[in-house]
Amino acid sequence: MKIKKDDKVVVLSGKDKGKQGKVLIADPKGAKVVVEGVNVATKHQKPRKQGEEGGIIKVETPIYVSKVQLVCPKCGKATRVGFKVENGKKTRVCKKCGAEI
Repeated sequence: MKIKKDDKVVVLSGKDKGKQGKVLIADPKGAKVVVEGVNVATKHQKPRKQGEEGGIIKVETPIYVSKVQLVCPKCGKATRVGFKVENGKKTRVCKKCGAEI
């Protein structure tokens, strides 16, 4: 998977199209990511412990990684990700400006 935790991404499709946010959780096995402020659902939560409050809370839910695109930290545009191998070390590269991510 080309997107990792703490990457800045932009949503390509769906109700949150165009929104940008930081990746909180990356799940390569399920090919899903949780993005901050994107795909927010309301959850009714009961109080579990003594003194804890229940209520309606907002939670970010996972979206498929194919619906997001990485934003290059150097050029600031949404870009595809390439790979470059140097000295036996694999690094991610921006396809637009060629900068290492």
